[in-house]
Amino acid sequence: MSLPVSGADMPDSDAAIALYVHIPFCETKCPYCDFNTYAAIEPLMPSYADALRAEIALWGRLAAVGGAGDARRVSSVFFGGGTPSYVPAEQIEGVMAAIRAAFNLLPDAEVTLEANPGDFTPAKLAAYLDCGVNRLSIGVQSFDDGLLATLGRRHSADAAADAYRMAADAGFGNISIDLMYGLPYQRIEQWRRTLDMALELAPPHLSMYCLTLEGGTPMERWVADGRMPEPDADLAADMYVLAQDEMRRAGYRHYEISNWALPGMRSRHNLAYWRNLPYLGVGPGAHSYLWGRRFANIRSPREYARLMRGDVAPAHDASPDAIIRAALVVDVDEVERIEPPLEMAETLMMGLRLDEGVSVSGFKERFGATPAQRYPDAIAELTAQGLLDARNGALMLTARGWMMANAVVSRFFE
Repeated sequence: MSLPVSGADMPDSDAAIALYVHIPFCETKCPYCDFNTYAAIEPLMPSYADALRAEIALWGRLAAVGGAGDARRVSSVFFGGGTPSYVPAEQIEGVMAAIRAAFNLLPDAEVTLEANPGDFTPAKLAAYLDCGVNRLSIGVQSFDDGLLATLGRRHSADAAADAYRMAADAGFGNISIDLMYGLPYQRIEQWRRTLDMALELAPPHLSMYCLTLEGGTPMERWVADGRMPEPDADLAADMYVLAQDEMRRAGYRHYEISNWALPGMRSRHNLAYWRNLPYLGVGPGAHSYLWGRRFANIRSPREYARLMRGDVAPAHDASPDAIIRAALVVDVDEVERIEPPLEMAETLMMGLRLDEGVSVSGFKERFGATPAQRYPDAIAELTAQGLLDARNGALMLTARGWMMANAVVSRFFE
C-alpha cells in the first residue's frame, strides 16, 4: 500500500499550536531528576528572561513568514522546568506579554505554570492570575515527610497542602497535583495515605508517575552502589491499581495512563502531545514538532542567552527547513524529518495512552487509511490477546492493555 502525505509538510497558519516555555532554574536539583535544569545559576535570570522574550518574538515573525498571513494561533501555554515558580513573578509577566505580542493567544487558552509548594505568596499568585496564568501544576510528589526527604524535596506534607489551599483561595480553579509512586522505601500504606490526603483537597486534576531511575542521576547511582534499595516493580504495580480504584471511587476520569481529572478538567496542553498535534518549545533544550519536523534547542542556558541577544530578521524563504534554520538556538543535529510511517506509528503510540483511544475516522482523514488497514497483523494479534479493542469508532487499549502499554505500542514500530 502506498503511503499518503500527511499534510504536515507545509506550514498552516490556521492550526492552533501548543506552546511550551522552559524555565531551567531550580533552587535545588532533585536527585531523581534528569531534566535540563540547573541550581545556583540565579545571576543568569535577567539575561535569560530577555533571551526568552527575544526567541518568542523571533518565532512570532518566523511563523508569520511560514503561514498564510497572521501569526500562528496558540491554544495553550505551559511553563515547565525546572521550577517556573522560583523565578520572579515579573519575569513570567514579561514572557506572557511577549507571547501575546508575538502570537494570537486564543481567549480561552489554557495557561499552566509548574510550581513548587514553597514558592507561593499571595502577591505572586495574584500576579500570575493578572498576567493570564489560569492553571497551576503543583509538584507535591508525596504527602509523607520521610519520602519527601528521600526525594530531595524542599517542602513538607503540611506545606504542600497549605500551598494548594493558598492557590485555591487566590482564585485558581484549575489546579493539578503531581504525585510519585514506586519509590525506594515506600510502603503501600504510605501511598494510600498520600492518596487520601490528595483526595481530601479534591484537586480538579492529578498526575501520578512511577519513579524511573534515569541514568546519571544521583538516585540511580545510589541504587547501583547499594546505598538505596531498588524500587519494587511489583509493589509499584499494586500502587497503580490502588490509585485507579481510589480515583474511580472519587469520581475522577482516568483519561490518560498517568493522569486523572474531574469532568471537564483534562489538561488541554498535554492532550495536544498525546494527539500528536503541533507544538513549539522555547528555551534551552525545549523540543518542537512543526511542519513535519521535530527539533530541539541547544541545552546550555548560558549559551542560549548569549545567542539570543539582538534582533534577527526572519528568512524570506518560507520553506519549513529555512524557517527552522532561522531560529538561532535550534541545534541543527536535533532536527528530524518525520515521514508518514513514523508519524502514523507515533500517533498510535501517543493516542493509545488516552482512554478515548485513537479515532479511526480521524486517523483515516489524517493518513488516508485506517489503523487496521495500515497495521492489520499487529492489530489482529493484539486484539486476540485482549490488549486492544475497537469500539465507539476508536481503537483503544483494554484494561489489561493499559498495564502493558509499552509492549503494545512497540508492535507498531516493528
